[in-house]
Amino acid sequence: MTELRVSLVQSELHWEDPEANRRLLEDRMGTLDGGQTDVIVLPEMFATGFTMNAETMAEPAETSSTLEWMRLQARERACTVTGSLAIVEGGNCYNRLIWMTPTGQMTVYDKRHLFRMGDEPRHYAAGSRRQIVEIKGMRVMLSVCYDLRFPVWLRQQPTADQPFEYDILLCVANWPAPRRHPWRTLLQARAIENLSYVVGVNRVGEDGNGLPYAGDSMVVDFKGEPIVDHSPNETFVETATLSNDALKTFRDKFPAWQDADTFHWGD
Repeated sequence: MTELRVSLVQSELHWEDPEANRRLLEDRMGTLDGGQTDVIVLPEMFATGFTMNAETMAEPAETSSTLEWMRLQARERACTVTGSLAIVEGGNCYNRLIWMTPTGQMTVYDKRHLFRMGDEPRHYAAGSRRQIVEIKGMRVMLSVCYDLRFPVWLRQQPTADQPFEYDILLCVANWPAPRRHPWRTLLQARAIENLSYVVGVNRVGEDGNGLPYAGDSMVVDFKGEPIVDHSPNETFVETATLSNDALKTFRDKFPAWQDADTFHWGD
């Protein structure tokens, strides 16, 4: 049986204070390590909050203290650590999701859909490619917050040899409380339509712009049913175990993918 343990870290964040957030999240993660989990998931822009002060707060990709912190956490805890940061590289700022393995191997995904209602396109450059990583035989599609509203970008792209690109959709977010119903609904919708697990990690508390966040971090199974689901506004760390065998069994018994429309997002 193939199983993946995924730990959700739902926390408040200090506004534009990376050092304080690193201390806070290290404390939140507590004794989580490779003996207890395979992946630790932190929220979107976990070092700063959802800041548009990118010109000041974005960390250089080559010398980022938070990237080094992630590398240290992954190594010492013997598990993958993931979450997004404001990163500057090549003259552009990116809302970049980092997937850091225990060996220090890093995969990145730059947020494709920038939240125009929050002025994000004025301060960050959009990514141009999807990113899927593999861990313990399960494939993980990486996404950030507003991406969740765009099903074509996140849709499974089958081939003749492989009907599924990924087994887990991972979405990290700073999704405000007034729109918590869409957040929860879209997490479940993406799981149902893609016959995959969905892991969504949001924050709680209030940011520097006075926006409240209710959290609602969830793990949803391939039928759209919540595996992890807490009351709003809670700070928590919880580990869910995702079964690849259960996923494959359901896909075989309910092969809705065979009736899906054939298309590719680039079309």
